Amino acid sequence: MSYEISSDYRLSTLPEDRRPLCILGLGLIGGSLMRDAQAAGWPVFGWNRSEKTVTRARRDGYDVSADLEATLRRAEEADALLILGVPMPALSFLLDAISQHAPTCGFTDVTSVKQEVHDLVEAKGMSDRFVGGHPMAGTANSGWQATMHGLFRGAVWVVTYDNARELAGDGDASAAGTSGAGAAGGSGAISRAAGVAGSDAGAGSSAAGAAGAAANADADAISKRWLDTWVRVVGLAEEVGASVIPAIARRHDSAVGRVSHLPHILAEALAVAGDSGGPLALSLAASSFRDGTRVAGTDPDLVRAMVENNRPAVLEALNQTIELLQSAREDISHPDRSLKTLAEDGHAARGRFEARAGRNKGDASNRPIIRVRPGAPGWLDQLRSAESMGAQIGIF
Repeated sequence: MSYEISSDYRLSTLPEDRRPLCILGLGLIGGSLMRDAQAAGWPVFGWNRSEKTVTRARRDGYDVSADLEATLRRAEEADALLILGVPMPALSFLLDAISQHAPTCGFTDVTSVKQEVHDLVEAKGMSDRFVGGHPMAGTANSGWQATMHGLFRGAVWVVTYDNARELAGDGDASAAGTSGAGAAGGSGAISRAAGVAGSDAGAGSSAAGAAGAAANADADAISKRWLDTWVRVVGLAEEVGASVIPAIARRHDSAVGRVSHLPHILAEALAVAGDSGGPLALSLAASSFRDGTRVAGTDPDLVRAMVENNRPAVLEALNQTIELLQSAREDISHPDRSLKTLAEDGHAARGRFEARAGRNKGDASNRPIIRVRPGAPGWLDQLRSAESMGAQIGIF
């Protein structure tokens, strides 16, 4: 059965790039990406250390090997984009192998934390061909047997740009990101679902313009190899149906600590609390308990890897949550007090999420959209603006 991704998800207008893809690690994310990329007509091959996984993938019609060195040599010869789909503990080994056997290939990753990966790549001197990535998609299942077509359709795919900032001699990201929000808001660069704006997004703000002049004065320092890799990663994400949102590593980790990693902790705690109610409680459990504990079905080792590799951000979010729960406990403990504030604030917050992302996966999103020309003057300002607003980007 054929499978196609609707072109409605593709915002970018650059010609399609069909240079090969090489996926290293064929778990849920890497394997699902292989399925979608091949279905879209991309030349794609891959590697997995497990012979069992390789056998299954080959049986399903995919070009997969358990020989890492041979796979990387092939990628080097084909100018393939490498997609690293291995867990965080395996990244250092894999980067060393890439450095040795595929020394010119651009590469990206799909791990759920970005700062630690960024620092590791930088320490190994490979930053000029690395673009961090994180598809915000998944299920509670893992391994090749869990892979599927369409996993990324309608999902967000974060693409980092730290290395562009550093290569261009850009300054502190936190200050720049804040000014970028104001720049975009007054420039007319942003549109909703009705359409997208032109290439001069953000140019109207003098504050952002001054910052942008400094940031882009040395734009030529951004290597062509890095820029080519960045464009390929954005194109790949769009091709499999994802919406691309740019973010620097630190801000990505702060955000996912709240909306991805913290929910795993809360789901585990809720599952334990419900189970402690005994057989009757479990028999009465319905959609509220099922929805609230869904991600507790994730492999515990994967949960630990996500949370423990993002400790500072998760701790900040967890501390705030504990304060909210303690306040709720106090409200419930006193008959003259009420959960009114928390219930209303939570209801409103959920409404804002649905207004931004849609009620269900696949719904039309109301995220702002910014069109970007990679490498053009002011493009880093546009990325900062998009990041500060959680805006989707398209490139041209």
